[in-house]
Amino acid sequence: MDAYLLDWANLLLRWLHLIVGIAWIGASFYFVWLDNHLVKPESPELKAKGVDGELWAVHGGGFYNPQKYMVAPPSLPQHLHWFYWESYWTWMSGFALFVTLYLFNASTFLIDKRVHDWGAPAAIAAALGFLAAGWLVYDQICRRFGHTKDGSIGNDGRVLGLIAVFIALACWAATQLFAGRAAFLIIGAMIATMMSANVLVWIIPGQKQVIADMRAGRPVNPVFGQRGKQRSVHNTYFTLPVLIAMLSNHYGMLYGHAHNWAVLLLLMAVGVLVRTWFVKRHKGVNAWGLIVAAVALLAGLMVWLAPAPVAAPASAPVPAYAQVQAIVNERCVMCHNAQLASKNVQLHSPELIARHALQIKQQAVLLRLMPQNNATQITEAERALLGRWVDAGAPLH
Repeated sequence: MDAYLLDWANLLLRWLHLIVGIAWIGASFYFVWLDNHLVKPESPELKAKGVDGELWAVHGGGFYNPQKYMVAPPSLPQHLHWFYWESYWTWMSGFALFVTLYLFNASTFLIDKRVHDWGAPAAIAAALGFLAAGWLVYDQICRRFGHTKDGSIGNDGRVLGLIAVFIALACWAATQLFAGRAAFLIIGAMIATMMSANVLVWIIPGQKQVIADMRAGRPVNPVFGQRGKQRSVHNTYFTLPVLIAMLSNHYGMLYGHAHNWAVLLLLMAVGVLVRTWFVKRHKGVNAWGLIVAAVALLAGLMVWLAPAPVAAPASAPVPAYAQVQAIVNERCVMCHNAQLASKNVQLHSPELIARHALQIKQQAVLLRLMPQNNATQITEAERALLGRWVDAGAPLH
């Protein structure tokens, strides 16, 4: 695909993914908040109607009075609003973005031969396999171990513990097979697939079956509600780990670390702690210890990942342009030239290098995203030299 059109596809798919993702995650936060703020009704009329919880809220100049019925109201409404397209479109837009950017450019984005030397078809198949296997293993954990002592479906610590172990193993395996940036994205996509499949396979079909049974006058099997609740709770705690996995793949200091699988796990653990704080806060519990633990984890990560300082010679002179050009020619020009202008950036002449000097510092020195997967083996000393040259005004003489 032409690089210019690829950039547009990347932008528009990413924008769509962000829009529908906000809608889905926003709905998740809202319903968890709503469930935990409902109070028992005092009105005999509401009790007689079967209302189990209600609340009053004010927003946008109006008053709202959501009411929750245990099982259903006496007369089931014909038209019900379903919350599932947000989930489906989030997954579909994310998968389209993954295909466009990563699978169509597998040799560049999926493969780092220093990690695992294999061909693009095998890497593509393995990446798709992670998404499918993630759902299958997770679903089997829930099916086989997600039961309480009385046989009903529940959310005991055993299931959550097994899921955590599985995700940890998946993180380690992904970072042994794929480029670090791709591994982070694949793990995020794997968990997002588990979330969306929960909605598609269990939550919505279960709700539809309950409604069909009620309208037909058949007994309602409580397993549908129990299973839907189980998977909804899991989705609640998956939310922030998915977000940080997706965001963190934009930061080379994270996915480029020698123990990047542990970095990703710790970041996702922070997400779980923060989401748990939200849930408890919605229930009226001020569990600030969770936030303290999250901040402590982040502080520990910052200390652990801090790069060793590259000592510049005392009163180091401004690097000569010839030094800069030698680094750019060896490390950058193969992907940024007149014939192949990745991201529409060309660096094959002094004028072009000077024009993109700030981008060079941003991408290669500060964010450390370039070269992609450090395929050309740029050194820390070379990054520092480029940074000093840009700071000096990017002189060409």
